[in-house]
Amino acid sequence: MSGASAHLTLRPPPFPLPPAGEGLGAGGEGRGEAEDARAFATISTLAAVVLACLATQVAADTISEPVAVLQGLDKITARVSEIDAPVGKKVQFGNLSILVRDCEKNPPEDRPESAAFVEIDETPPGKSSVRQFSGWMFASSPALSALENPVYDVIVLDCKGASGSPPASPPGNSDGKNAR
Repeated sequence: MSGASAHLTLRPPPFPLPPAGEGLGAGGEGRGEAEDARAFATISTLAAVVLACLATQVAADTISEPVAVLQGLDKITARVSEIDAPVGKKVQFGNLSILVRDCEKNPPEDRPESAAFVEIDETPPGKSSVRQFSGWMFASSPALSALENPVYDVIVLDCKGASGSPPASPPGNSDGKNAR
């Protein structure tokens, strides 16, 4: 799906619909319950296959990055912090412990999107840790899957390569001089 967006067009089904008031499995004058069940099973199977194909295509087009860039808001102090969270390592924000399990990013030629699978635990003073959030967060739609906490907001901004690793130099340019 590189460069193209998927569109869903709703068309009428290729079989006649029962009259109003006679839903699937209602008996009546239309098709029998067995035919309704077969039609429903066929449509459900077809939908599952289409969704599986789309998910495979989307997963194949993303780039896995080692660091998630998060933004944290402390609602009490109005302090906003940018947090670099390496995949697989816990980072602290206030009394939140944030663990990024995966960070995926679309390639540069596609529509910009970053998504991270994040687990967030809160440890109130003197109490045990409580899971506040576990799931995918999307940079383009932070409200779609958000941390619900009275004190903190955490959203994903981006996924990036590890900091401190220099970009690879182009071949044939090892003397450090720039060609003009």
